[in-house]
Amino acid sequence: MGGVLAAAGVLVGTWFEHRIPMELPRPTGSFAVGRTAFHWVEEGRADEFAPLPGSKRELVVWVWYPCATAQGTRAEYLPPRWRDALARSGGVLVTDFLTRDLSQVRVHSTENADLPPGQGKYPVVILRAGLAALVTGYAALAEDLASHGYIVVGPDAPYRTTVVVFPDGRVVSRPSKYNLELLPESEKVPFATRLMRMWSADIGFVVDELANLDAADPSGRFTGRLDLQHLGIFGHSLGGATAAHFCYEDSRCKAGIDLDGQLFGPVIEEGLRQPFMFVLEGHGRVSDPAVDEIFAHIQSMYERLPVDSRRRITLVGSNHFSFSDQILLKSPMLLGMMQRMGVIGGLEGRRGLEITADCISTFFDVYLKGRPRTVLDALAHRYPEVLLD
Repeated sequence: MGGVLAAAGVLVGTWFEHRIPMELPRPTGSFAVGRTAFHWVEEGRADEFAPLPGSKRELVVWVWYPCATAQGTRAEYLPPRWRDALARSGGVLVTDFLTRDLSQVRVHSTENADLPPGQGKYPVVILRAGLAALVTGYAALAEDLASHGYIVVGPDAPYRTTVVVFPDGRVVSRPSKYNLELLPESEKVPFATRLMRMWSADIGFVVDELANLDAADPSGRFTGRLDLQHLGIFGHSLGGATAAHFCYEDSRCKAGIDLDGQLFGPVIEEGLRQPFMFVLEGHGRVSDPAVDEIFAHIQSMYERLPVDSRRRITLVGSNHFSFSDQILLKSPMLLGMMQRMGVIGGLEGRRGLEITADCISTFFDVYLKGRPRTVLDALAHRYPEVLLD
């Protein structure tokens, strides 16, 4: 009876938490932030996951960017049709009890705002979400980076992202057969490698489309404003592996960051020529052969990076989800219980995102904007939680 009452109390508490309005961390840069989205279709490549053979690859591409003013229509964390589709995918328990009401989450972006006049071009950074997560689940990091003078671009793809809602109203959910977490252990690495390569190909297409946008944006907003000569990429989890693989495959990548992502493919043994940074969780390493192999692969790639442009940061007290909005969107009651049980580290969610955002913008400031490398070393002095290699 006591257990039943305790469970009921937790559900009541999480239901009330679900309804409380919440604001994402305020961006720390000097620019206001705009947000827009595109629907792009790749004519020359079929989507190998689509149920109909020969179906064209389609992407919804989210863009955060510096804008002239914060006045205008405030963007929603996630548009209503996306929220509805995600709720159906997640189920009642996850959506209505364990996750914040996304309609009550306040962001700091202005919808379809204009870029600042007379400021020239801005470096472009690709954002790749973890596994099947939505790119908008990294809004806190995207907004902060855009406020520092970057154009941040993230694609969501049908059959690979949990749900995708196209402008014409079509909703595509990821089939269970493409859910990596449901596969037998023997199939996980080959399938993760396949997914990584598909995301990398998607990003190559996105960069092509960005070049077209810079040449002649029909709206005029981005014409002549995208500095693709200074192109970076960062990603979380499988998105971090994708960041490394894209830099390996595509010389247009000038710098990359892996946020706590297991590596796959040839970068493990061959490394990269471009500057690259790892930001890793620091909750405590469990002695396990699979975990040991993940860290051995990271070490192998790290040793094969240019010595003067590699960085590895461990964020003490963080966990794998400290690098996304999920650390703020999941029930604080549930997260607190997990911290007390030692399941996750004790780093407060906003603090973790603040440090991660600073690490990202500082790294790209050095390798895309030419700031001195010493500003990266200063991170360890600014944040006691940062262990810097």
